[in-house]
Amino acid sequence: MFVVKRSHHNPLLGPIKEHPWESLATFNWCPVEEDEVIHCVYRAMSKPDLLTHPNLNISSIGHAISRDGTHFEERHQFIKPEFEWERFGCEDPRITKLNDTYYIFYTALSTYPFSPQGIKIALATTKDFKTIEMKKLVTPFNSKAMALFPEKINGKFVAMLTVHPDIPPAQIIIIEFEKEEDIWSHDLWTTCYAELSKHTIDIQLNKVDHVEVGAPPIKTKDGWLVIYAYIQNYLTPNKVFGIEALLLDLKNPRKIISRTTGPLMIPEETYEKYGQIPNVIFPSGALVWRDELQIFYGAADTTCCRAKVNLKDILKSLNPEARHTFTHRFEGNPIIVPKEDHAWEAKATFNPAAIDLGGKIHLLYRAMSHDGTSVIGYAASKDGLHIDERLTEPIYVPREDFEMKMQPGNSGVEDPRITQIGNKLYMCYTAFDGVHFPRVAISSISVKDFLNKKWNWTKPIIFTPKDVDDKDTCLFPEKIGGNYMILHRVGSHICADFIKSLNFEKEKVSRCIRLIAPRPGMWDSQKVGIASPPIKTDKGWLLLYHGVSDDTVYRLGAALLDLKDPSIVISRTTDFILEPEEQYEKEGQVPNVVFPCGAVIRDKKLFIYYGGADSVVAVATMNIDDLLNVLTNNK
Repeated sequence: MFVVKRSHHNPLLGPIKEHPWESLATFNWCPVEEDEVIHCVYRAMSKPDLLTHPNLNISSIGHAISRDGTHFEERHQFIKPEFEWERFGCEDPRITKLNDTYYIFYTALSTYPFSPQGIKIALATTKDFKTIEMKKLVTPFNSKAMALFPEKINGKFVAMLTVHPDIPPAQIIIIEFEKEEDIWSHDLWTTCYAELSKHTIDIQLNKVDHVEVGAPPIKTKDGWLVIYAYIQNYLTPNKVFGIEALLLDLKNPRKIISRTTGPLMIPEETYEKYGQIPNVIFPSGALVWRDELQIFYGAADTTCCRAKVNLKDILKSLNPEARHTFTHRFEGNPIIVPKEDHAWEAKATFNPAAIDLGGKIHLLYRAMSHDGTSVIGYAASKDGLHIDERLTEPIYVPREDFEMKMQPGNSGVEDPRITQIGNKLYMCYTAFDGVHFPRVAISSISVKDFLNKKWNWTKPIIFTPKDVDDKDTCLFPEKIGGNYMILHRVGSHICADFIKSLNFEKEKVSRCIRLIAPRPGMWDSQKVGIASPPIKTDKGWLLLYHGVSDDTVYRLGAALLDLKDPSIVISRTTDFILEPEEQYEKEGQVPNVVFPCGAVIRDKKLFIYYGGADSVVAVATMNIDDLLNVLTNNK
């Protein structure tokens, strides 16, 4: 579990029109740090020379330095086309310091129009970023993105690179060199090319995807950390550029220890969506700076940007064993299952709301009969895990036309969320008649009646628009800026709205202030919706939410909202915190679903109540401080 945060200063490096060699774009940069100074080399692109090459933008490699990781100064053109094998451009540098030498590998272009045969890897070395000691053409075949490991492994130089990036499918290979001169040995590369499978590390999940080396590897206690480019659906119009990570064995870097379950980032910000090539983020460098992993990337092939992630968090997520230490399923799951002798809950019991009152955690769960009618059942637990009480009759049933069955199939009152405001409990739920669009209804009950099990619910009122896919709704437990705040899902987005009073005869949801959107190519790519109502903490409002992937798997994530203005999202988990793994989550009415509607905090422990596969109720716990630390990057 981790959070990737972009720098608020992005883009950190952009083109300068007064510098002809970098007047069009500056992107795909790579850093190296020494004595608290960060040196960056980056791809700089000129505007066409109307006299010599009116249709060609020439790339060269610039250099800049920073002492704070944010402001980069002393920019100058460092590597430029000089030889026949690079005459049409020098692109996308990767830099590594080994001993007293900086090795800068870059893409050299020798043909125009560009062709795979003219796209190869070159090397420049320097000791001071003032003088280039040596330039060499490295590979004799189509290749890009070569990076040297920052130390010898088993006494040998080791590098990784991308072969056939312009003749997909691309392959990432790892190759060893006995001595420096072997790096540009034609004979060695000819032998390597004939035995590519011997050097390949296989990280491509799908034949229509594309991979490319990103940043030079970083040594950690757990293995070599590699940030790389993974482009989903590369051979289709629906490609998604993503940044991913993997761990390689320290002694045998061809051995993959683990990889992230999906992208760390995809294009989301304006500067990533618009530019020379829209919707592109491309990782080209990384370093550990003050206990954080800094990811350096190009945005839309136009600017240089940076993002950060807590190093311990991402390493823990990459550790197959440690990954499961954040969230703990109760060994006694599922805690509520259907009862055949109760017709109203004989088919399924799932998606529970939860509230902690009077020393008990009260669960209001969706119960379904064999004819598909949903009602609300009641159960309670003193310790949050074991069910101590469960009623034999539902506590809430369909009463109005908008939730009464109009034809065979599913209908009724679904997926409740409950919020206490003053001395009342407000329950939002999905009302469905089986024919028209589901809508959200709200009903309330006094805390006193609730605790005394006098189910005097008020008449339910619909308060979402007609003929709009608007579900997954709750009230905030206190006023925000003098108004009441509502969270709801419109289509595939989590939205907010504000109302002046709790008079729902007059107050309705009328707008969508977008809070959280799906992220293409990630675990929440298809749609997102709230889980439980937000919980107030000293760090912000904690919002659990469910996300649905393209393969229709429901997982759980979290976001942190600003205390004063919850329409501001402070952070959002990059990866999920719970996914279907157990049989009761993978098999049921709807396979591969974890769907929470309730959560409470007790003694620093977060209890998450969820439906498994739309069939049973389960509970998972986690330390609330662990979650908040991740959401705040341990700050």
